[in-house]
Amino acid sequence: MRMPKCPSAEIVFLKCVKDGIPNRDPLNDSDARRIFGESDGRISLSDVSIKRDVRDYVLSKHPDGGPNRNLFVYCREERDQQGKLLTRKDLVARVLDDAGLPQDDLRSGLSRASFDYRAFGAVYSVTGFSFHQTGPVQFGWAHSLHPVETKYVQGTVVMPSDEDRTQGTIWSTYILPFAVFAMPGVVNATLAGQTGFTSEDLDLLLEALWNGTSVRQARGRGIQKPVLLVVVEYSDPFSRIGFLEERVAIEPEREKWLSDTPPTQLSDVTIDVTLLEAVLKQEQERGRVARVRYWVGDGLRMKGQIPGVRGALW
Repeated sequence: MRMPKCPSAEIVFLKCVKDGIPNRDPLNDSDARRIFGESDGRISLSDVSIKRDVRDYVLSKHPDGGPNRNLFVYCREERDQQGKLLTRKDLVARVLDDAGLPQDDLRSGLSRASFDYRAFGAVYSVTGFSFHQTGPVQFGWAHSLHPVETKYVQGTVVMPSDEDRTQGTIWSTYILPFAVFAMPGVVNATLAGQTGFTSEDLDLLLEALWNGTSVRQARGRGIQKPVLLVVVEYSDPFSRIGFLEERVAIEPEREKWLSDTPPTQLSDVTIDVTLLEAVLKQEQERGRVARVRYWVGDGLRMKGQIPGVRGALW
């Protein structure tokens, strides 16, 4: 059965984090990433970390490629029986073999078998053959909606690290008590046609964004919770409002976050979408917006209304 083509779209995704740092900066003692500078105060998450959440969720949910064997994940860490990491060439060969596809046309095979190739594209380069495919789905960096002060903490481990040691070791790390991040994303219909990314793939991507955030667990990453996801689909494949995340704000404002008693939990904040509401209504009246869908997490207080269809959580 031929799947419906994917329209051009924009995505705004909000999530909150408690007691951890979801994307550390190895060039800054593994503290939070700061690309705006100390005086601005905001911290950021790379698009690479967001894509990892999506890939890991799809790989966990569909380890065998799904019922149609078209949901394999190509970009992943996998080792052979000797513990050696598989190369790009080995990973592609394994995906195509698991999907029951021939090895003579890698690009066509990946388009049919690999979810993350259809979504994010790939750079493939091995001796004698290479290609580059830009993916239709691109995420921007996620930035906190407010300034953040991280904390440096220490602790102890009771187990000694070596046989000749008689006591445990001391650990130290940075954490952030609480933060809310907004991430933009775009879907390009023209590139979707090139990779075979469908509306069904888009639905899985949105599910993976939401659930992948919830289930990806690591102590240093903190406890994460998705709070708001908005998807704007366009009538014209070349339409785009742009920078929708800039029309989302948080209350209280900057001064409270820099005070001695900043918000520490989701119930302390309100997400203001009144500017987003206004621009979406305007573009709907102009006929540029075909559909708006959104999902709201438990416990979120929101100022304004998203002019679209609220979806049931996965």
